[in-house]
Amino acid sequence: MPMSDTVEMLQAILGAIDEGIHVVDAGGITIFYNHVAARMDGLAPDEVLGKPLLDVFPSLDRHSSTLLRVIESGEPIYNQPQAYTNWKGVRVETINTTLPVRVGKRLVGAVEVSKDIGKLKELSERLVDLQAQISKPKRSKRASDAVSFHFDDILTRSERVLALKERARRAARTTSPVLIYGETGTGKELFVQSIHQASTRGDKPFIAQNCAALPASLLESLLFGTTKGSFTGADDRPGLFELADGGTLFLDELNSMPLDLQAKLLRVLQDGQIRRIGGRQTTRVDVRVIAAVNEPPQILVERGLMRHDLYYRINVVSFELPPLRDRREDVSLLVDHFIAIFNRRFGMQVRGISSEVEQLFATYDWPGNVRELEHVVEAAMNMVDTDIIEREHLPQHLLERCAGATPDPDGTMPLQHNWSAGERPLPDLVRELEEQLIADALDKTQGNVLKAARLLGIPRQTLQYKLTQLQKNRH
Repeated sequence: MPMSDTVEMLQAILGAIDEGIHVVDAGGITIFYNHVAARMDGLAPDEVLGKPLLDVFPSLDRHSSTLLRVIESGEPIYNQPQAYTNWKGVRVETINTTLPVRVGKRLVGAVEVSKDIGKLKELSERLVDLQAQISKPKRSKRASDAVSFHFDDILTRSERVLALKERARRAARTTSPVLIYGETGTGKELFVQSIHQASTRGDKPFIAQNCAALPASLLESLLFGTTKGSFTGADDRPGLFELADGGTLFLDELNSMPLDLQAKLLRVLQDGQIRRIGGRQTTRVDVRVIAAVNEPPQILVERGLMRHDLYYRINVVSFELPPLRDRREDVSLLVDHFIAIFNRRFGMQVRGISSEVEQLFATYDWPGNVRELEHVVEAAMNMVDTDIIEREHLPQHLLERCAGATPDPDGTMPLQHNWSAGERPLPDLVRELEEQLIADALDKTQGNVLKAARLLGIPRQTLQYKLTQLQKNRH
């Protein structure tokens, strides 16, 4: 292939990438600038190509420009936030990875890959501002008025959950870190808010942040705050640790936090001090950290998604919330509760569910747990035209999933038993049935855990954890 064709193909590939690509030569002159970078900067490519970088972006200098810094140092810069104003006065905020370009040992330029985070950063800053307003001490109401759950809101007949509630009440008396594991929809935040409300911090800020909701660079600045500086272009802003001072910070989906940021969180847990991004001073904070994960924490550590040292530091007090399929005695209680809620909200007078629906709910595996049950009841309340919820009022996805249980070749349903009510405690029967289902799945897949998990409709990690627990129980 002729060299000219190769160059054209390379330019076409770089131009098609959905991220900003900016390449300068060793003198800081732009030699490639794709349409994504142009759109982010509010410029046209011909306004940048062939021109010195600082002429087009006058708000930068040789110290604040990541491209020029890499040309000078020859060292790459990864995931660097940058804020600048182009020559049309448009403010641009990006996350940049900038790499030196060498031919042999000679440095011939630098290439920068940029992601536009302006809108996302604006939203995160609005979140911080709202949290700051909520946490102002001059408010007439309590700082935790936004917290809506107490221990009395945890409705259960399950002995296991009742024991967890009692343990959580005791944990509320201290300031130790807490780690909660539970599948999605099991009510982790309900427990977290209840612990906060029952503690001596109940009239102090309660701030929750999902660690999977933001990219790592924004999550770090959101947690620790920023200091005004020409290099980052950031403003002086407190982070969530400062806003939660005296109260509780809830970090959901902690395993989504990058490992290097987990190390910074560990330091805060150890010494109670934070340092804003770009700052030199440390600030002491008094914050109780409660974290939650939706996979078994031991498995997250084994897979390298959670640091060992952070796990041991934050796992001072731990809770494992059972899925709804392991607390089936609560289904009818929760159904009545949700019907009452939606009766008030919709101005309806639904009295309950039919015996057929009750039987279906009692045998359904509820992969989405309590949250799924709530949504199913809400969906049925939208369809019902009588005072009783019937099978035809239920969402189609639930009916289809229930219909997926196929009979064995002899025409009988698998794993049927002749148990009668009162013969044995329901939790024991449920655990026994779960063991048999797992054993059946492993037998059908010849011991392949991944295939068995797919057959059961649960994550492989969850099945692996259950197998570990079963092994422990046998010994």
